[in-house]
Amino acid sequence: MELFEENDKCKYQTERIEFIRELKDVEKTSYHCEICSRSFTQKGNLTTHRRIHTGEKPYDCGICGKSFSQKISLITHRRIHTGEKQYYCDICGKSFSQNNHLVTHKLTHTREKPYQCDICGKSFCQKISLNIHKHTHTGEKPYHCDTCGRAFSDKNTLTTHKRIHTGEKPYRCDICGKSFSVGSTLINTNVFIQARNHMTVTSVANHFLLVVP
Repeated sequence: MELFEENDKCKYQTERIEFIRELKDVEKTSYHCEICSRSFTQKGNLTTHRRIHTGEKPYDCGICGKSFSQKISLITHRRIHTGEKQYYCDICGKSFSQNNHLVTHKLTHTREKPYQCDICGKSFCQKISLNIHKHTHTGEKPYHCDTCGRAFSDKNTLTTHKRIHTGEKPYRCDICGKSFSVGSTLINTNVFIQARNHMTVTSVANHFLLVVP
């Protein structure tokens, strides 16, 4: 009986020593941000995180010159220029350049709007859309242009606004070749061109219909 108790004690002591060693190993492999004290298990993640504080953007787009703090952000951005859309909706077949855009799109099929404003009751598909909407109640405009100082309630509007200063026009029409700074302008232009072409064809057809004896 005493032999079993001794074995249990030895086993407990061994496990305790191993646990302490593991804790020390975790401490050794923890990387702390000296600015905000946030911790990371990998040094690369800490390096990427620090760019939030420093504003460093080492990844440049070779087409338009726009810079990014993470390589994955640059890869995603390049799809604007290449037109690559690798994420497909299995319901309607529409394609997207980013997975989060696909997830949001699918909500249009389900009509699900899980995020509701507690002030006016309006519902949204995305939480970020709800957060942006709430600024209409508070009047908050947290996104500032570092060129002219103008403020905006959402980041996307700021991004579009900055193209006035940079001259960036990432949306190119594959029909006429013209480029635009806003995606909706490209869509409206394509609709106009297609409508105009349709009207031209219809006018010609009507002309021949009129002259046929």
